[in-house]
Amino acid sequence: MFTVYAATPEDMGPGDIGAHARRAESMGFDGLQVPDAIHDGLLLAAMALASTTRLKVFTGVLLAFPRSPMTTAIAAWDLQKMSGGRFMLGLGTQVKANIIKRYSARWDSPVPQLREYMQALRAIFQCFQNGDPLNFVGEHYQLTKLQPFFNPGPIDHPELPLIGGAVGPAMTRMVGRIADGMVTHPTNTPPRYIREVCLPRLQAGFEQSDDPEAKANSFRLILAPLTATGKDEASVDKEWEKLRQMLGFLYSTPAYWPSLELFGWADKGQQLLDMTRNNDWQRMPEIVSDDMLNEFVPRGSYASIASELAARYSGLSKHITFPMPDDPADDAAAATAIAALKGQD
Repeated sequence: MFTVYAATPEDMGPGDIGAHARRAESMGFDGLQVPDAIHDGLLLAAMALASTTRLKVFTGVLLAFPRSPMTTAIAAWDLQKMSGGRFMLGLGTQVKANIIKRYSARWDSPVPQLREYMQALRAIFQCFQNGDPLNFVGEHYQLTKLQPFFNPGPIDHPELPLIGGAVGPAMTRMVGRIADGMVTHPTNTPPRYIREVCLPRLQAGFEQSDDPEAKANSFRLILAPLTATGKDEASVDKEWEKLRQMLGFLYSTPAYWPSLELFGWADKGQQLLDMTRNNDWQRMPEIVSDDMLNEFVPRGSYASIASELAARYSGLSKHITFPMPDDPADDAAAATAIAALKGQD
């Protein structure tokens, strides 16, 4: 049985997120992933939670470094309180150029910096819940003052899960050790990559935690594959080609090449990068072969996609994202697929 999270388009803004969340809840999704890209992820999460009664919501993923741990902690605490414990805080780093040039924020050493960020959040949460003095002193973050006036106080659900976004080996091990879960990047979600690369790195992180067995049993690995699905084969083919274009864009980024290398397609990443440098965006999908799509993109109609996803991912994780239909007229058909996916062992 899978826990199924609805994905949210990165261009969806505050005016549409409430209806999107209500729609996801009515279709039977267990949760909703909201982005932090074009619009503010915490604002989107607040509006999604306020518009629903059952749906869990997580940021996938909130950019940590442009935000103080204290401001993030206050917002997350408020969201957890107002939703009755339905919020999960997903955190990630983005890439150096964006953090420095787009946000004018610090990029020191990303793995220890994000580790400290998560540890600082937990220290702040403990202060909020128990009234303990705030005394977190690390290399990257120092938080040593929280007057009672500024403390929002205890809540009924203080165990607020931290979900890390990770791609590289050191970051994945750190997330396994420190966080409560991880959401995969779409380029790193083929079953072979999860089995041979991701899970061993996470296990190495679990082994560094205080209780490796408990950590492994409670850890949420949220798989986020690019999935081509629809009401019929024509719809699936259309999504298939859209995702061919998406993979071409994603794999022009060298940070995502390790999964290409695993399958022997390292040369394709360089080709795609060269095309971006030559402003040759239109031909990038030609580099993404059908063999690549078969490895990276599960496909099938709403009648068959649950079995396809289960065949790929059963035994690797019990948490997965699933796309919402572009057309609400297809919601009933998609809901049957979601129900089937939730019933898969």
